[in-house]
Amino acid sequence: MTEQESIAANEHPDLLIVDDDEIFCDVLAKAMTKKGFNVHTSHTIQDAMDLAESITPEYAIVDLKLSSESGLVLVEKLKTLDPGTRIVMLTGYASIATAVEAIKLGATHYLAKPVDADEIMTAFERVSGETDAPINVNPLSVGRLEWEYIHRILAENDNNISVTARILNMHRRTLQRKLAKKPLRK
Repeated sequence: MTEQESIAANEHPDLLIVDDDEIFCDVLAKAMTKKGFNVHTSHTIQDAMDLAESITPEYAIVDLKLSSESGLVLVEKLKTLDPGTRIVMLTGYASIATAVEAIKLGATHYLAKPVDADEIMTAFERVSGETDAPINVNPLSVGRLEWEYIHRILAENDNNISVTARILNMHRRTLQRKLAKKPLRK
């Protein structure tokens, strides 16, 4: 039975969408409602947890960067609340470090924005990895490697910029400037 058939059989399963971009959140909520979900939206981690405790969603879509907070915190809390919740993490700042952390914390899948409802539905259906996933033969650029390394160290230190700057032997403001930049192309 596919995930869509399962959703149809479950009438209207609860889906929690958490993104600080209110317009994106509303558009995605409408699309997922058409897919058969009972959609609840939130724009902060605290509001999302309050909502999750009252509805215990079967599915969740969580943005990685929620204002100044990390969506990884929410993934962990949702999984603690209900280990069966299927979570897809979305991000406009895809990195290997955050993808690994999201999966370790219990996310079902990790998608880079822009995404549509069909891609999210496919991600909800995935229950295992793919052995035939393509392997990129081109190495990452030096700039991209630096970006990935900085984000890995930041994730390892619970997004603490001061500690990360000390570990990287970098001035805190320099690190903040690097973090504000979009990731470099692979």
